[in-house]
Amino acid sequence: MVPRVTTQPPFTELDLNAITERRWVDRGDFTDAEFDRARAFYGQMRVHDDRLEQVRADAAAMISEWTGHKPRDVGSFGTRLNLETSDLDLGIGYPVEDRDRLRAVLAPHTTFLGERKTRYSTSRLVFSFKLDGIEIDLSALEVEDFAVACRMLDQIDVTMTPDERIAHTWVKHLLRSSGRTEAYATWKLTTYARFCPEFNWVPIPEKTAGT
Repeated sequence: MVPRVTTQPPFTELDLNAITERRWVDRGDFTDAEFDRARAFYGQMRVHDDRLEQVRADAAAMISEWTGHKPRDVGSFGTRLNLETSDLDLGIGYPVEDRDRLRAVLAPHTTFLGERKTRYSTSRLVFSFKLDGIEIDLSALEVEDFAVACRMLDQIDVTMTPDERIAHTWVKHLLRSSGRTEAYATWKLTTYARFCPEFNWVPIPEKTAGT
């Protein structure tokens, strides 16, 4: 997407160790000066929204045509917690007995990344392709799991405040800029884990820039 500029990690007054251990952050953790920086940074991330929305719409149309299933944004852009380097993550629900057909119809268009646990008894298939220079990750979840994920995303949409989104994205940026790869990978999933604890939110090693 947008080329990253290599700089020194930004100054912070936050106790990142305590925040990552707690797995949540809110406005009360910030000084006014730091929150002003976080708000300004968040505004910079939103500059890319129009382009990402168009690419997402185009990718969703392609996925619908290939699979017959309507996708939903299940990633950081959908929750407005993305960085400028974020990929797009879309998800579909499919009947488990349709697994072989799904892999066959996606094979000419995508790269199969593998199967990952979702709950203790279910898993999701993950595919990837590029569109307009942006990597699109497609997770194919079993129908019931997809319904649970959609309810979680609806709850995030309604419940998570603008200040919480700003705070979360700033911590995400700080961890990535500081080279704290493992903490960053875990932090990306904290919102999902908070609103949907029954899923197996395991950090996934980054392929490239990450989300």
